[in-house]
Amino acid sequence: MNYDLIERENAVLIKNMLDFDPKHIFECGQCFRWHLEEDNSYTAIAYGKVINVKKDGCDIIFSNTDMKDFRNIWYRYFDLDRDYGEIKRELSKDPILKEAISFGQGMRILNQEPFETTISFIISANNQIPRIKKAVELISNDLGDYAGTWNGKDYFGFPVPEKLANLDANYIKDKYRVGFRAERIKEVSRLVANKEFDLNCIYNLSREEGKNLLTTLPGVGPKVSDCILLFAFDKSDAFPVDVWVKRVMEYFYLKEETNVKHIGMHGARIFGKLAGFAQQYLFYYARELNLGKEKKQVIGNR
Repeated sequence: MNYDLIERENAVLIKNMLDFDPKHIFECGQCFRWHLEEDNSYTAIAYGKVINVKKDGCDIIFSNTDMKDFRNIWYRYFDLDRDYGEIKRELSKDPILKEAISFGQGMRILNQEPFETTISFIISANNQIPRIKKAVELISNDLGDYAGTWNGKDYFGFPVPEKLANLDANYIKDKYRVGFRAERIKEVSRLVANKEFDLNCIYNLSREEGKNLLTTLPGVGPKVSDCILLFAFDKSDAFPVDVWVKRVMEYFYLKEETNVKHIGMHGARIFGKLAGFAQQYLFYYARELNLGKEKKQVIGNR
């Protein structure tokens, strides 16, 4: 994709940027290392760097970066080489998705670090986003390397596997407030640190192969594995099914209570290679509107 990039002092600006809204990107449940600033910009931490992102009219301002880091890190992180206009045109052939896309039109799938994503989504099991964010922040502040300061706040990168693997499970539980997930975090960190499990090999596997491999890890079930595949390994055919996706699929597509495995198969079948994008639009739409939680007739709003 070609963009009109303008380098400023400690910032890069993209003019007339379509299909990009920081609120939709950071608040759609795909990542947990972000902070909402008073000016409605978002500060994020990834790959040992800190960036601030703000929408200014039709422009997007990426602050605390230069053109080199923007091209080497943030271009891929924000999935800027993908044509989201084409994705939205294709998915909008489905009238339900057309409305969901209109609601979250500026969403993009982030390309995140595999180990951090794996641990973050293990923490996410039966958990809420504010608590997940807090746990990941506590881990990073305690064990991670200093990544930078923005707006008076210090940020730290996510630690390498060895640092978590060397901790006592009770310390992980109490210090980072992760409850029953502590043993799983320690064991997965140990497996990765000792090279008994190679996360990077998943880049070269299919979604099904990657899913089968990831679900051998403690704390990684079908939903968590699909989240990892979608948000860290660019498996756009992955279709994570959490409570919100279950509700919206039952509400609009299946019209009855259905088990999670069947919903995942149904989503993958009808949305194909774009299933991951469809899932994110549906998730954000359902969660923000409490869709399906109560039997409200929202479909009539189209």
